[in-house]
Amino acid sequence: MTSITVYDGATTIGGNKIYVEEKGKGVFLDFGMNFAKYGEFFEEFLSERSPRGIHDLIHLNLIPKLNIYREDLVPGDLDVSSFPSLNVEAVLLSHAHLDHCGNIGLLDARIPIIASPISIALLKAMLDSSPSKVGSEIAYYSERILGEDPRILRSGKTDIGRNFVCIANYSEDLINFLSSSVKSTKKLEPGDVCRLNEHSTPFEIRAFEVDHSIYGANAYLLYSDTAIAYTGDFRLHGKNAEKSREFVRNAKDASILIIEGTRAEREDVNQSEDIVFRNCLKVVEESEDLVIADFSPRNFERLETFLDIAKKVGRQLVVTAKDAYMLHAIECADGVCRMKDMLIYNELRVTRNKWEDVVMDKWGDNYVDPADISKEPEKYILCFSFYDMKHLLDIKPSSGVYIYSSSEAFTEEQEFDFQRLYRWLEHFNFRIYGFEVVVVEGKKLRPRFIRGYHASGHASKSDLRWVIETVDPDVIIPVHTENPAWFVENFENVKVLKNCKSYEV
Repeated sequence: MTSITVYDGATTIGGNKIYVEEKGKGVFLDFGMNFAKYGEFFEEFLSERSPRGIHDLIHLNLIPKLNIYREDLVPGDLDVSSFPSLNVEAVLLSHAHLDHCGNIGLLDARIPIIASPISIALLKAMLDSSPSKVGSEIAYYSERILGEDPRILRSGKTDIGRNFVCIANYSEDLINFLSSSVKSTKKLEPGDVCRLNEHSTPFEIRAFEVDHSIYGANAYLLYSDTAIAYTGDFRLHGKNAEKSREFVRNAKDASILIIEGTRAEREDVNQSEDIVFRNCLKVVEESEDLVIADFSPRNFERLETFLDIAKKVGRQLVVTAKDAYMLHAIECADGVCRMKDMLIYNELRVTRNKWEDVVMDKWGDNYVDPADISKEPEKYILCFSFYDMKHLLDIKPSSGVYIYSSSEAFTEEQEFDFQRLYRWLEHFNFRIYGFEVVVVEGKKLRPRFIRGYHASGHASKSDLRWVIETVDPDVIIPVHTENPAWFVENFENVKVLKNCKSYEV
């Protein structure tokens, strides 16, 4: 008998934690952070307390009450022995977005991560270049030790690498990257890395690269007595759309389809990376000022789009040091150098992080100073986000063009960010493309997004319909959606699993 349990992500966009079990052994399909749930309690300056391990997350029901977590994250005043135990053989990671991987760091350290080489490299780079939180310690972790007060956990002196199972061949460069310690002065003990065919799991597993807004995204087919297809996040309108279609064609023998439905409640719109390219190119061609391109972190396909635009109009693309470090990580995974035609913004700071030394050593000649950009702003396209707006105070542009090429705001806090962003752009006389700020109820500023400058990382309703009709499964399980009712209304044999509920074959 095969059992499928959705522990999270059933009726929210993100937070996928799907356990597939057969004969007492199973695997998780992703183990992501549920931002919708987290946002009910936490925000930027109020977060879970690392010295308390998983205590806060358990008590706020932000992670499932299961006995599958790292023992060193269980403080003395938290008893997990009464929680159900699962025999988890592995986590099958679809891609390196936090809503799919952000809670993996909490899991028992003996559970390996099955992923693409690029996703593995990105997990390491993300942790290297960001402040550590307990849940974000995915590629490696600092083992916690009980303090004199057993309710308080302190970090050990060594970082320990997690074990990875690659779905494809991996290089010695990737192994060396996973072994490099650039986070702190702590020693890093790397974990083991092997190929999928060298690792035993309860299912025969086939992985397929799919098109998404981050490199390294995969869908999976699981075979035992029942064939199960899991899409992860995917789309059919990017540069790698044919790879998504190839997965769908191979999934025709699956009797169960676990499918994302991010856009199931949104109207279909004609969007693609080609449309984004043409619209953004037109804006840049007509500009004689500094150009800022704002797109989602780690959306490297969009980065390549703006690199193509920069080449076409004779400008130079400038990325942040963190972008460059991510591209270095990807190069360690696939051997392709993507930095040769880009510059790196020289942020005015007193000290640099250890990971930035890697970027400086590789591409020190590629750094460009804000004073140089200020002298000839018409020569550059800056890849900046809202959090980089402060650098305009050093560049001091008299005017410019800003292109918002990312997803819409979905929360009130995100709308506040757009209000702040608008004030920065207004202060420096930037013309805005991709969104505008409108006055609501006579005083409240709210963003209104303009189509044509962003292509979603997710399949449209018509594409979801095509996938389901092509695979023609016996059972459809929607996840990663706020509108499971769309699936029920349009297809037969839909099983909407509430969190912690199971479907058995």
